[in-house]
Amino acid sequence: MAVEIAIPTALRSFTAGQAAVHVDAETVRASVLALTTAHPQLSRHLLGPDGALRSFVNIYLGDEDVRFLPDGLDTAVQAGDSLIIVPSIAGGSSSEDAMPESPVWKRKLDQLPELDAFDYARYSRHLILEDVGVQGQRRLKGASVLCVGTGGLGSPLLLYLGAAGVGRIGIVDFDVVDESNLQRQVIHGSASVGQRKLDSARRRILDINPHCQVDMYPVALDSSNALEILEPYDVVVDGTDNFPTRYLVNDACVMLDKPNVYGSIFKFEGQASVFNYTPPGGERGPHYRDLYPEPPPPGLVPSCAEGGVLGILPGVIGCIQATETLKILLGKGTSLSGRLLLYDALGMTFRELKLRRDPNCKPVTELIDYKEFCGVPTAAEGSVPTDQDHGDSGFQRIDVQAAKARLDAGWAPFVLDVRRPHELQISRLPFMDLQRTHQDIIAGQFDGIPRDRPILVSCKVGARSAQAAAALVAAGFADVTNLEGGINAWAREIDPSLPVY
Repeated sequence: MAVEIAIPTALRSFTAGQAAVHVDAETVRASVLALTTAHPQLSRHLLGPDGALRSFVNIYLGDEDVRFLPDGLDTAVQAGDSLIIVPSIAGGSSSEDAMPESPVWKRKLDQLPELDAFDYARYSRHLILEDVGVQGQRRLKGASVLCVGTGGLGSPLLLYLGAAGVGRIGIVDFDVVDESNLQRQVIHGSASVGQRKLDSARRRILDINPHCQVDMYPVALDSSNALEILEPYDVVVDGTDNFPTRYLVNDACVMLDKPNVYGSIFKFEGQASVFNYTPPGGERGPHYRDLYPEPPPPGLVPSCAEGGVLGILPGVIGCIQATETLKILLGKGTSLSGRLLLYDALGMTFRELKLRRDPNCKPVTELIDYKEFCGVPTAAEGSVPTDQDHGDSGFQRIDVQAAKARLDAGWAPFVLDVRRPHELQISRLPFMDLQRTHQDIIAGQFDGIPRDRPILVSCKVGARSAQAAAALVAAGFADVTNLEGGINAWAREIDPSLPVY
């Protein structure tokens, strides 16, 4: 019987670009096995060594998570059923500033700030809405929201929260504005390139709402400061682009009992939900670990920097996050708590999946080392500045300056570019010998790669090439070197005629 399996964008490179694959099977488990048999490269992304479904991938039958169906993966399927693969997507205050004990949506009217003439003029369209009105606008004025990140998701979110009249907005970000950010991070402009994102975002928020209190935290959020930074705010919004910070934000929100408004994007697809939210008169909803107990291995899910993202996509998801945030602050409507919203920009479709609290999820009682938890190397482990061995992986690492010196001295490696074919149209090393994606190398496609020459592997920034280099060494290639920093570093330091992207 034919069952349709919807393939997310992040995994379509393993199904020859197909958005859906049809298989003949009688159970969910058999459907997955049929899928991985037809497309073997998918296997390591979906199944562990023991054949069990990986913890960072969920499968839905219709809108139900199969983990919570009575028969789990052995649930029967019928002709015409649809399975959906949903992977996790490759970011203190003093006492007088402390938040009142209850969140803003639970406070009594006499605990909320009064509106002034500015507020009545500015928010007139809110005031005539029955579900906002004067009382709702006072709640927004007395509300506080922390946004982690001022990138693609944080940009529309911060603009609309400021415009809506949220009285206090905190921002966590230690990055600076780069030219490549402006394609999607609309809170920043050309004049802000090279400046701190915090300063750029604050100027724009205050231009929209000069009465807003904007708190800036120019730090990397980690286990040592997260609880102190998050504590004063009613709602936390996750605008992060990496798994360590995402799990950190989730766990801190669980420990502090704060709603976590979630969003993530990749290529043409986005996800949104509300985690750890207890609606008025209701029960606390699921959190991020109920959906994904553990992160994927490093490098398995590409980041937006590697895979790309449609510039308007974070605008859509960020606005959904802003909407959910305002609904929570107002205590109105039905939030996305217990639901995962999937958006496909190419198909212009929205799908809604049910989320449940996992009774087997371990309780969150402390913050941990999230880089270690997600398998991210520390600076000491990851910093290899010039030409040296990569330890257990068996390949060498070399920076672009050292590589240029060795090439000028007569070194003649076989140069393998593991970016995708269309990236060669942006820039390419003039001495490149072969292009083959890092997924193909990992899958064992070694034809045309000599074993009797040293191999120099390159990509955009050095991450994909490191995975390919490790695969080559594992396959018996003896002399493999990874180009640290990739072609972007070569363009910056060696050949400025090449574009940086």
